[in-house]
Amino acid sequence: MTAPSGITIRLAHPHEHAEVGLLTVAGFAAGPYGAATDPDRVALLHDAAGRAEAGELLVAVDDATGELVGTASLLRAGARYSRRALPDEAEVRLLATSQAGRGRGVGAALMESALERARGWGVTALVVDTGPGNLTAQRLYHRLGFERVPERETTHIPGVGVLIVFRFALQPGDGVLVRLVRVEELDRVSELSVSAYAGDFGDLSPTYLASIADVAPRALEHEVWVAEDRATGALLGTVATPRPGSHISPLGRPGELDFRLLAVDPAARGRGLGTLLTCHVIRLARLRGLRRVVLNSGPEMFTAHRLYERLGFVRLPERETFLPDGRRLYAFGLDLPD
Repeated sequence: MTAPSGITIRLAHPHEHAEVGLLTVAGFAAGPYGAATDPDRVALLHDAAGRAEAGELLVAVDDATGELVGTASLLRAGARYSRRALPDEAEVRLLATSQAGRGRGVGAALMESALERARGWGVTALVVDTGPGNLTAQRLYHRLGFERVPERETTHIPGVGVLIVFRFALQPGDGVLVRLVRVEELDRVSELSVSAYAGDFGDLSPTYLASIADVAPRALEHEVWVAEDRATGALLGTVATPRPGSHISPLGRPGELDFRLLAVDPAARGRGLGTLLTCHVIRLARLRGLRRVVLNSGPEMFTAHRLYERLGFVRLPERETFLPDGRRLYAFGLDLPD
């Protein structure tokens, strides 16, 4: 889902840390276990600055008033305040909403933002725990697609009980992870992309090849994802998507996610990487609450066309345009069910 109308999810600013701490304290005091009395727990709830230093401190902001109406902390395994994440997982802690934020989908929007950010880190899963009496949180996690992990429910908190653990898998279990590109990898992604397109479509214009190779500005403005071999660390493929709330091409319309420049290293063909990356794009669209995924494709890209059709995409002739040489630029779309 996207953030509810009138709500923005972003990272907290340093000058807001004290306010976030107070919001966290008040949010948990209004929950099923009441106000915290243990000094260590009280200090944890207040320490928004420490949580920001240890990971990413998310806040939900009411656009009309500027008021902070929710918060959550996203942490890597082993970071300060992380208690549940295993290596290669991320964890959400201290999800809280203010009185003004309740009933507006703020908690779900914060969790969806945490899922997308964790996916960009390249971790395998996002985990979260909650008390057995916090039925509202449990319903939220189930609704978002988290699965309960009873074998990891080993922590007993006095006055609360045994904490319930939920996990959301972010990566397929096939030896490949999908994550955002790193700065030091931009040249490799450029090389991979040019090699893939030039090898398959040798008559591409120098201008188009130059645009394919120009990865750095694309990564700065949009999102460039890579498929990495877990065993070797080699980059095997790439795809580009817009940042939430924007588009990466003229094709995209409100409610749609458009993507570009799907490419697989010629040496890595046959491993299903094109399907993997396209399915990643579809998951992103679902995560953002969008209704359709769209893309353009050149008329000679037959292998890509077969891939898209196999995944359920259909041609959108009414939205197709023409290339400078007169050839039709195909458009494909995949409608996502509610």
